[in-house]
Amino acid sequence: MYEDLGYAKVDHHRAKRTGVGEVVYGESKTAEQILGIVGSIARKNAKNILVTRLSREKFDYLERELNFPIVYHETARIAVADPDVSLPKIGKIVVACGGTSDLAVCEEAAVTAETLGSRVERLYDVGVAGLHRLLHNLDVLDGARCVIAVAGMEGALASVIGGLVDCPVIAVPTSVGYGAAFGGLAALLAMLNSCASGVSVVNIDNGFGAGFQAHLINRLQ
Repeated sequence: MYEDLGYAKVDHHRAKRTGVGEVVYGESKTAEQILGIVGSIARKNAKNILVTRLSREKFDYLERELNFPIVYHETARIAVADPDVSLPKIGKIVVACGGTSDLAVCEEAAVTAETLGSRVERLYDVGVAGLHRLLHNLDVLDGARCVIAVAGMEGALASVIGGLVDCPVIAVPTSVGYGAAFGGLAALLAMLNSCASGVSVVNIDNGFGAGFQAHLINRLQ
């Protein structure tokens, strides 16, 4: 059910329990540790192995050492080892963000959901400082099974979208903002206090968690 590598116990049973195999968190692990974990997962014939929060340097090492393809998404800081390009994309998830500074978190969410098998549409730089930008793109939101709303500063975008759509909204506060934003805490608290129904909130900068949750919602329908 798991393989003990000494520094990690790789959970080979997770895909059977949850429908999604183990995802490797790359930050704070050495490149050698990541290589060992990815190799262990791949030996069980797994594909689309996600490695999140991965630096370019660690990716370059993995690309040299692995004997199967690995693709790097620079903005998202995500690698996909042994990608399955034939995996069909289901449903529709919209990833929307307040500003360009939020793109890294947005892409982490979008790439995660796409890799797991969801169809994703991106709607970027539509924050409340220029609300007409969002209102001119309501057609993108139409038909979504879930919307991921990513915003820093005061985090108001999630509430606005929550009042416009008939599907769940996953709010992602980002650490973007000046001093009183407190590294995303202000956006987090604003999103938790949203007056819009159907809004749930993940941790600050947790694009992966939002993308994963959105995929689970998307595949239920």
